[in-house]
Amino acid sequence: MRLLTRGVTTVVAASLLDVLLAFTTQPPTSRLRIRSSQTKDVRTQASKRMAASLDPTTISPEDVNGEPDLSNLLELPRHSSEQVNEILKETEKVLSAMHEFSLKSDVALSLADAKEAGRAHEKVYANNYVDLAKVDTVGFDFDYTLVTYTEELLELIYDMALKRLVTDKQYPIEMLHNAGLRFDPHFSIRGLAVDTKTGWICHLSYTHKVAVAWEGREQVPTPRIYSEYRGKRGMTPSERRKRLKPLNDIFSMSECCLIADSVQFFKDRQIPYHAQNIVTDVLSAIGETHISGDFHRIVAENPDRYFETTPHLTQVVHNFKDAGKRLLLVSNSPFWYVDAGMRHLFGNDWTMEWDAIITSAGKPNFYTDDSRPFREICQETRRPLFRRVDRFEKGSVYTGGCIQELQRLVDWTKPSDPTSDVHGDTTDEQSEFGMKSGAVDVATANVLYIGDSLFADLVDAKREFSWTTAAVTPEVGYELEIQAQNDFTLAQRTIDLLLNALRNVQEELGTAMRSDEDIGTLDALEKLVSKWRDQETRTLGNPFGSVFRARYQPSLFAHSLRRYCDLYMPSVSCFRNYSPQHRFYPEQHHKLLSHEMVNADCWDLDEVMECTESGKSLEN
Repeated sequence: MRLLTRGVTTVVAASLLDVLLAFTTQPPTSRLRIRSSQTKDVRTQASKRMAASLDPTTISPEDVNGEPDLSNLLELPRHSSEQVNEILKETEKVLSAMHEFSLKSDVALSLADAKEAGRAHEKVYANNYVDLAKVDTVGFDFDYTLVTYTEELLELIYDMALKRLVTDKQYPIEMLHNAGLRFDPHFSIRGLAVDTKTGWICHLSYTHKVAVAWEGREQVPTPRIYSEYRGKRGMTPSERRKRLKPLNDIFSMSECCLIADSVQFFKDRQIPYHAQNIVTDVLSAIGETHISGDFHRIVAENPDRYFETTPHLTQVVHNFKDAGKRLLLVSNSPFWYVDAGMRHLFGNDWTMEWDAIITSAGKPNFYTDDSRPFREICQETRRPLFRRVDRFEKGSVYTGGCIQELQRLVDWTKPSDPTSDVHGDTTDEQSEFGMKSGAVDVATANVLYIGDSLFADLVDAKREFSWTTAAVTPEVGYELEIQAQNDFTLAQRTIDLLLNALRNVQEELGTAMRSDEDIGTLDALEKLVSKWRDQETRTLGNPFGSVFRARYQPSLFAHSLRRYCDLYMPSVSCFRNYSPQHRFYPEQHHKLLSHEMVNADCWDLDEVMECTESGKSLEN
């Protein structure tokens, strides 16, 4: 099968068949042949199967009323040019073959099963080179880092904040009893932002463009997005600072859902409302729920209900400790709550494992304030003491503070090697920078800090102090499972084929001005690409798609993860699979520009070895 492009013969195996073979993983001799009489039937079956795989909880009311006929998504437009038509026909033929093959594959995992299977992913991914042997201090956040929570916690926060809206801010009482409002784990994801002016929940690309926006539980049409943002998908930096409130951590998924549900409640009942007031009230209710400590008390009293099991966490902490690394715990949560969780995980004597324990740290201000002193916590009464803190004592607990004070109070000399003399050799040694180890402070210490919230835990630690940072991103495992499923691969490969057809059609059309027919053909193909991107989004089980992709571009969350985090992994437990002296190397295909992503000619290693042994040239 060959395509003619502007008089030059191009082998389809470099494009269409490669995509087909990558999807089917079948040898060339078993490629599927599609008879014209089968094509319509194949399209219909593919349509039914894909439609059945969609989670109805992720579809807007508009989608429910007008679900697209997926069989039409396999039909490409036609053109009066014979050469262009050949490209379109061959693309459609391969699409049909690929979709017929998809009907023979196993049934896909449910979203719940995919989440459960995602927990088995225990790889640490590297954005930069990291040598753990040079790390002498390992710091941990508490929430969603050392402890992970069941979905019931977000439900609890949502319900308590909703009650505050009604009781404290006089929202309609019907929101509590008759509206069916409850936290929906299939709606929100991390890395979103709310436009405080419009009340829209936005998914931003790495260029700060609004890729997707939802007003309540209804998707905002693209023309309306352009209209709101002056013919663009984004705002100026000053506008972003005024209007966008980031929803970056896992806790924020409850406020995201409550904002959307509150807006939808007013829209459904045609009650006049001001979006900015709703956003302000919801954010206030969520904040008050956190500050009050009400949900903390409920969780602390029911650890088995709200804490997920983490069987390998103790092993990870002990591995770092046994390797002679200093252990820090820096949490924004109050001590009594941290204590309840740590007792549940590590036992009653957990404080003796840590070299410094800081609670109610107030991150990210913890990194940027320069004059906030620490206060020691009395572990019996759980109240702060009033005496001046002049040094950190092992096993003691402190609250507040800042990095500058931490620098003063902690002995940042390299911890003694557990394999050295028991008395510990305190002789000053020269570091690789020619500094005595005793001169190393918090800004130059080899600290690895692990947390879940990019902007509360990690950004300033990296930006201000050049700490090595590691992000806990449980979405990695879940999304890898979904992307390995047939429906996602099918949508992705279909998009690849359609984009390839767009490029080939334009090459065939040449450099002349486009006719109305040319533009109509290109528009029709682009519309198909957009619709298949919608299908790809739905397979991920939420209306925004991947945490790491904003439609076809990297998301702002992924960009920040790449920029500020040296490592990332689904859970802290992943470190149990690595030596405390492991060296992490970033993947070599981290590329930013389009020309870097063009694949070079591949060498068959078996052929290379055969030629080397026989002395033949690879070109022959």
